[in-house]
Amino acid sequence: MANHKSALKRIRQNEAKRLHNRYYAKTTRNAIKALRNTTDKEEATKLYPEVVSMID
Repeated sequence: MANHKSALKRIRQNEAKRLHNRYYAKTTRNAIKALRNTTDKEEATKLYPEVVSMID
């Protein structure tokens, strides 16, 4: 266990960032999967810019 206040704060920050990153990584993976599985060209052209912006 951490003994310094700064180390405790760093642990809290890392946990918050980890949860944030997990959410966006999973959302991006699901969007890519949806784009790959779509067969409708109009829907794919609509989804493509959104997926690219998620990846960037």
